[in-house]
Amino acid sequence: MLVERTDLRVAARGVVFEVSEAKRWLLGGYNHGHLANVPYPIAMEMALGFRFTAERFYEIGFLNRLVDAEQLIPSAMAMAEHLLTLPPASRVNTVHMMRQMRPAPTPAQEHLAEALHQHGSKSDRMESRAAFAERRKPNFKGWDDPQDRYRLPTIESVKG
Repeated sequence: MLVERTDLRVAARGVVFEVSEAKRWLLGGYNHGHLANVPYPIAMEMALGFRFTAERFYEIGFLNRLVDAEQLIPSAMAMAEHLLTLPPASRVNTVHMMRQMRPAPTPAQEHLAEALHQHGSKSDRMESRAAFAERRKPNFKGWDDPQDRYRLPTIESVKG
């Protein structure tokens, strides 16, 4: 989440990224790939908590630069120094405009996400954490009422 809020991204080769919401909550990180403007299949992988190497994130356009570990800070500093060569108003206005163009979930999608975040057995949240801490496979319940699996909230059903 911190990385996706940045405007320019530099990572060291071999670093591994993971969007962990799917493992710890009742809704995966559905918005990360959307905000990053990556293709749907990649966004689905991100939402479902698959791991990505820095190399793969660079290939799909999620990262601006891919460097050796010892060049990470120097590369970031060089990018920052370049930004300082731009006229201040141009730099600020351009960044502001680019941020306004960034994809964002609709309010209806956000309401649905809130509903889905509560849809399922809330005990699974703690089970996920406990299993991680105890280094064991989790024993998930899924739903308090198994029929809830077939009663998923929809955009239409959560309209207020």
